[in-house]
Amino acid sequence: MSTRLQVVLDEEELEEIRRAARRHRLTVSEWVRQALRESRRAEPRRDEERKLEVVREAAEHAYPVGDIGEMLRDIESGYLGDQE
Repeated sequence: MSTRLQVVLDEEELEEIRRAARRHRLTVSEWVRQALRESRRAEPRRDEERKLEVVREAAEHAYPVGDIGEMLRDIESGYLGDQE
């Protein structure tokens, strides 16, 4: 099922879109559909339940952990390089 979407644009913006559509050899409608699809794909997906599931699953495991002071020294030495 298709639904019509009405968008109000000023003449200058509409003309820019017409030129872009012509450059791509598309109708204005198809150019807009493709632009909207591309924009939707660029949006981050928000699946909060899946994220929580992953965090809960990770929390069930015991991971090796080093001493925080030692870890910070290792990190800093990596930034500074071996200066010893």
